[in-house]
Amino acid sequence: MTAKPNRDERPPLALVTGASSGIGAAFARAYAQRGTDIALVARRADRLNRLADELTRRHSVKAIVLPADLSDADAPDSILREIAAQGRKVDILVNNAGFGVPQDFSHAPWERHRDFLMVSVVNACALTYAAVPGMIAQRRGAVINVSSITAFSPGAAGHTLYPAAKSFALKFSLSLDAELREHGVRVTAVCPGFTRTEFHEASGMAALMEQAPRHFWTSAEAVADAAIAGNERGKVVVIPGWHNKLAAALMKYLPDSVVTPIIRAGAAKYRIGE
Repeated sequence: MTAKPNRDERPPLALVTGASSGIGAAFARAYAQRGTDIALVARRADRLNRLADELTRRHSVKAIVLPADLSDADAPDSILREIAAQGRKVDILVNNAGFGVPQDFSHAPWERHRDFLMVSVVNACALTYAAVPGMIAQRRGAVINVSSITAFSPGAAGHTLYPAAKSFALKFSLSLDAELREHGVRVTAVCPGFTRTEFHEASGMAALMEQAPRHFWTSAEAVADAAIAGNERGKVVVIPGWHNKLAAALMKYLPDSVVTPIIRAGAAKYRIGE
């Protein structure tokens, strides 16, 4: 959403989760460059503070630092209370926070799966649920959900919940757009493929992911820019990069009998343990 003054003449506020690095930090920088104030959410307060200083210095925007662990069920309420305490509301929401559990479902601790679902699904919905009424009231706003190219893929062993959660993000966005478009609120699911971030290091997959061909990779900045541009044009689904568009089309239109063996063989290379 292009930065437009609210009635109180302040810039709109974009809340970005998972903002300490990677795609989240790229979203924060891209919106700040557009003159949008930023609320930064992630666990690592030191990184958020450094990013906030950068955004304020370079773009003269207000940056609110909100350290939070989105695996905590109470996190959305505490985040939104702090924003309200500063006299602000969420005009743009970017649900980006997430991580991976690249193990067989039955071998990873249930607590890890539960935290994954809280971060990727439950609290993304909770933040959206809380932010949307204000957007409807002002007939202006934006929600961007960071999905993945895996949303179009059949399941694969060792990545059990990840494509399921990203499929949810995609379908959630499509349904939410159907509800909110008439109220002036734009909803977009961005579906990146291989993106150079710390995500794979945090998942213990960095060495494995380096085996992927270089031309498959996209920068975090390219993902954020494509998502914001698409959202501003009213696009509901954004797939950055020609190679990802091609992969999504193949997974969408080829028979499962053709796609499934290819996906499962490829996923096996990026799997930790059994």
